[in-house]
Amino acid sequence: MIPPLNLSPEIDEIREELERKLWRVISDAAFIRGREVQEFEQAAADYLGVKHAIGLNSGTDALVISLRALGVKPGDEVITTPFSFFATAESVSVLGAKPVFADIEEDSLNISPDAIEACITPKTKAIIPVHLFGRPCNMGRITEIARRHQLAVLEDCAQSFGAVYHSRCGECGCSSETKAALQGLKTGALGDMAAFSFFPSKNLGAFGDGGLIATNSDALAATARKLHVHGADKKYHNELVGYNSRLDTIQAAVLQLKLPHVDRWNNGRRTAAQLYTMMLEQHGLSPELLTVPKVIPGHVFHQYTLRLRKNSARITRDELVARLKVLGVHCMVYYPVPQDMLPVYEGQYEPCPVSRTIAGEVFSLPLWPLMTMHTQEQVVQALKKALKG
Repeated sequence: MIPPLNLSPEIDEIREELERKLWRVISDAAFIRGREVQEFEQAAADYLGVKHAIGLNSGTDALVISLRALGVKPGDEVITTPFSFFATAESVSVLGAKPVFADIEEDSLNISPDAIEACITPKTKAIIPVHLFGRPCNMGRITEIARRHQLAVLEDCAQSFGAVYHSRCGECGCSSETKAALQGLKTGALGDMAAFSFFPSKNLGAFGDGGLIATNSDALAATARKLHVHGADKKYHNELVGYNSRLDTIQAAVLQLKLPHVDRWNNGRRTAAQLYTMMLEQHGLSPELLTVPKVIPGHVFHQYTLRLRKNSARITRDELVARLKVLGVHCMVYYPVPQDMLPVYEGQYEPCPVSRTIAGEVFSLPLWPLMTMHTQEQVVQALKKALKG
């Protein structure tokens, strides 16, 4: 069976370094707030091009704590995409605020700036754009909308570590000043705050859960740092009701060691994505049947996600995924149920039409940085066979 993701090749590349690093942590026995945590935070801040990086125990906590730092309170509204993992909306709801869902763009699958603007009310406090599957959102337009309406922007970068923003070849629709200010910045440096996940499957993944907050604001960083250790700058002097959300030393050590490799691994993902697209074309798989993701500048391909067009296909997406599994290829579906249609929000929202359609058509092919051409050819051959039935 070809799995959706194989982490073994990248681990094998750095196995000896990992063993030495982990044994150093074990020897120090500083498993909480050891020196590797601060070292990784500084390295991550330098890499992302931000002043502050704060290690946490999950990407979900990074969202929640960032929203707290931005002043989101019960009754506020936060605009985000319906097409994301539940942690995005959950982080809003858990604070007693209301997630408001703006529909997505068909080509990028990211949140639509036009839809964002249509959702703004006097209660709107913030926008959470999600750089889905490693493709940066249209941050030029989103930034200008936020400025006009005095809204905070919290980037959800769970799938986009190392992605770089480009102005979509002049088609982003923002001013030349905004374009110049954002062009070439990494995701995580584009909004007021950013939340990252280091779940093992991410482009930069730990050996368990982990997260990070990035920001250029001294004040927001100070609040977030306080909140992630029980609301205290100084032990036993708790000023806020906070969280136990520290990044542990072993995970920090793993991430610190993997960080210098992430650009090369992201390039490996892009190469694999380009090869998939070429192979699909060579095998005559019609673009009217299968829509492939665009390989745009800065996209780091956390997933290579295809869209099976319902109107052209003789089988459903779920039938296709089941056939592929029988043929030895395990594909994933992100996301079969948009956030606005989840049981927890039943009856609260009208479904977003584009998101609802996309959720019934997308599936992701197996992808990892050091994937061989032979494995990719096996995947494409299986896909071609599954489509023929």
